[in-house]
Parts: sequence; C-alpha cells; structure tokens
Amino acid sequence: MDIRKVVMLSREYAGIAGAGGVKDVVKGLCQALSRLGVETCVILPRYGFLDPYTLGFSEMDVSFKVEMDYAAEERTEVVGFWKADMEGVKCFLVEAERFAEKRGIYTYTAEEEKLDPSKRKGQGHFDYFALNVLHQKAALGLIEYLDIKPDMVHCHDGHTGLVPAMIRETDGFRQFFLRSATLLTIHNAGIGYHQDVADLPFAKAVTGLPWRVVYHNLLNGTFDPLVAGSTYGLVNTVSENYARELQDTELDAMTGWLGHTLKDRGIKLEGITNGIDADEFNPLNSEALGIPCAFNSLSGDFEGKTECKKALLRLLAAGDAAAEFMGGPFKQVNVTGSLEYRPDLPLFTVVSRLTEQKGMDILARALETGLGSENAFNIAILGHGKPEIEEHLRSVASLPQNRGRMCVLTGYDGVLANRLYAGGDFFIIPSRYEPCGLTDFIAEIMGNIPIVRSTGGLVKVEDGINGLSYRSEEPSELASVMTRAVAIFNESPQTIKKMQQRAVEIILEKYTWDKVAEKYIELYKRGLKEITEAENRG
Repeated sequence: MDIRKVVMLSREYAGIAGAGGVKDVVKGLCQALSRLGVETCVILPRYGFLDPYTLGFSEMDVSFKVEMDYAAEERTEVVGFWKADMEGVKCFLVEAERFAEKRGIYTYTAEEEKLDPSKRKGQGHFDYFALNVLHQKAALGLIEYLDIKPDMVHCHDGHTGLVPAMIRETDGFRQFFLRSATLLTIHNAGIGYHQDVADLPFAKAVTGLPWRVVYHNLLNGTFDPLVAGSTYGLVNTVSENYARELQDTELDAMTGWLGHTLKDRGIKLEGITNGIDADEFNPLNSEALGIPCAFNSLSGDFEGKTECKKALLRLLAAGDAAAEFMGGPFKQVNVTGSLEYRPDLPLFTVVSRLTEQKGMDILARALETGLGSENAFNIAILGHGKPEIEEHLRSVASLPQNRGRMCVLTGYDGVLANRLYAGGDFFIIPSRYEPCGLTDFIAEIMGNIPIVRSTGGLVKVEDGINGLSYRSEEPSELASVMTRAVAIFNESPQTIKKMQQRAVEIILEKYTWDKVAEKYIELYKRGLKEITEAENRG
C-alpha cells in the first residue's frame, strides 16, 4: 500500500515560523518525504510578524467563511491563503485577522504588552483554543477546496490534535476524508502543552463536535485535544523511550497521566526518534554557521575546533565580558560573569531553555559547590526562561569559587549558540524529562560531547560511547559526572576523540531524516491499512 500524498498541520516550520524543536522536525520530515517521492504539503497560520512576499509566498484567490460559534452566539471568521513551493514541499499559510494580530507564535511579545498591558510578554494567547480550531478548520477546508485527497493527515501537537476527531465526526469533512488516515505526533506531553480547555460548552460550540465526543475526551476534567486525536487515529511521540516512559512509568505524572489514560483505552503510543539534517550543522560550513573556523568531526580533524574554543574564550574572558556585548552583534544577550582565558581547561557549554524541565535548577545547584577546587574548568550557559532560574544561575556565577570560570548569557542568539556548540568540549543536558532532544545531536555534530541525564530520547547518548550519561536528578550526581568528564579530558584525550567521532557516525547511521522518514512511512501505511480494513468491514 503506497503512501502518495501527505498533508501536515503545524504551528511551526523552520524558515517560516519557529519557537522550538517542532519547526525543525516538521521541515526535516516534510523535505525527506518529498525526496522519497511522497507529495507533501504543510499548512500553518500567517502570523502578524510574517511577510509572505519576502518569504516567497503568493496570495491565492481563495477565501471562505469558517464557523467559529461561541456557546450563545453563532459566528463565522473569514480566511484566505498564501502558497509557496519550498524545496519540493508545498507550503500554505492561513490568512485570518485572529492570526495577523499575533506577533508571537504561542505567547505575547514585549511589543504587544506595550500596546496593551493586559497582554503580558511571555503569557500564552488568551484565545489559544480558538486560534487552534480556526487553523484546523481552515486547513481542512483548503484541503477539500484543492481536492488533495491525502493518504495521511499528519498533525503536530495539541494545537492540531482535534483534526482526527473533526474528519470523523463532522458532516462536512467525513465523506471527503473517508479514505484518509491520521497520525498525531506529540512533541511534548508535559502539563501545559496539551492545549486543553475547561469551558466545555465553548469547546463544543467552537469545534462543532458532538457532546459525546467532548465528554469522551476529557483528561482531569478538561477537553483535551491529545486525548481526542489519539482516540480517532494513530498517535506517536518523538522517541521510543519517551513513549515507553509515558505508558509504563511514573514519569507520566508530569503529563497529567495522559499516557496511562490512553493505555487504559487500549491505545498504544508509538515512538519514532527524531532525525536531524546533519549538513545544516556541519562545522565544515563555518561561514554559514557563524563560527570562526571550519573543522571535521567525522574525520577527527579538530584543529579548527580548537580555534573556535579559543575565540569563544576570548569573547567571554575580556575583563568585564558584558562590555563585549554592549552594542555588538550579541547586544540582545545579557552577560553575568566572565571566563579565564584557559584553553587548556575543559569548557562545558549549555544552550537551553532555562526551566525545570531542562534541569537548569539542578545544574545551578551542582555548580554552587564549584565541583571542588581541584576540578578546574570553564562553563558558559546560554538561554532564557523562568526569571527565578535565570537569577539563580546569575547568583551562582557571582560566587567566589565560580568567578572567572562561569559565564551566564541570558537571552538567545543563533550564531552565539553555534559558537557555544562549536567551542565547547562537553555539552550539559540535565533534563528532568526530554521527549527526544535536538541539542545533543547538534553538539555531537560539532564535536561537543553530550553529558545527559538518561531520560526519554536522551537514552540515544550511550555512556562512554558517544557521550556521558547518568540517571539521578540529584545535583550531586551531575557534579560527579562533570568531575569524571574533567578527568577524561585531562588524562585521556584519545577517549575524547573516539567519542567525538563515534557520535557523528551514529547520527549518520540512524538519525538522518531520510532514515527516520522511512519509519514514518511504515506508520502511515499501517494507519492507511486500518482505515481500508474498517471501510471494508462496513
């Protein structure tokens, strides 16, 4: 049973709009499917910060009204569309007033807060559920209008999780999508990522779904798109181990027991570990990445990496490091602390959201001890997140034992991130839970050995093979493995080089998007087979 046409619904797509790893997954998978001969398209909103013309889109002569009722009011909203062909993938943007007024993908921006103080920077959109529903209804309407007849409708996260229910339970869509299978990919099942809604009359009215569907798909009293999407089609998450953890371990408590709820219904959560476009982060392409020198992690030619490390230390080591950023290319990044210019010392690096999920509070507590004066090292941390964790890290950088050896860069810049990846010796990922992990891949490609807490998708880092790993959430265990890393760096440089090279080999063997896409095609075929068999049964 061949897979010929796939339509994806996502709120993110790299090169168009992105807020996290979802953008890279959707783009990487779409392009790989296209290379494998599958006609692939993706549909996402046209946010207010996007200029379609600059991105190469043209306006379509298509518009229609979408039913967006409130509980006590019949309503419609008008949508239009843009289209572009991007490296073999047909991309569509949904034009609507509700999207155009948004300056951020999921949250309000400083610009919006300035205009309206009730829209606080970093706060989720108050109309998030209606945003998601409008996107999904408009996308399905466009698919019908273009008569695409997809074999698979692939939905990403709770933002598009209602599509499987809509095409089975809505008269306007049921017949058209009769022979289309659905797959819902959960990129993060943590509480706060479900896009659930507690106002059930509103959920029923705006979605147009029957009451029995709303009541049947509650989780902890709220209508949950992840439950609904999983009820009507296949569901997977972005690593085999994360899927196992959610249905077989207590880690599922962090999802509100989503995994066990699905298990109790007889729904299996599949797992396919994300891939990566290794060429995109290849340090041989130094100019594109914005790193000082090229090097080759696969062949073991790290002369250029040594220069990248020295350049990073110079950037962060000049007296008051903050002065190097004021008015410079990284002026949007705030700096606390500086690093001693010691290329002979191991350099730990971090590029992460500064949140509890990512274990950044654990890292802060591990660094409070300085790991002992005999373990000389430098560490640079880049990211933004919870103000409390940002302040904790800044305060740790100011401790006497960490002065001159710890630099905290709050904010984000893509080129600066690449410099940390390329210049570091060890890359720390102490996550409490991690559906897949992308930063470990990037670090490995750039010869930066990952140190991970072995959870979720991070189990792909095997201790002593392509990185270092540990299991406990205790800061003392993280400190212990960092101490071990220092010892390996000082005593066994050949071990370091062997891990660096093996890490890239494993990525090329298992985790390119072309290889991962083949696994998705097999899952698509299974979904299509189930739809066909159900239709034949009558």
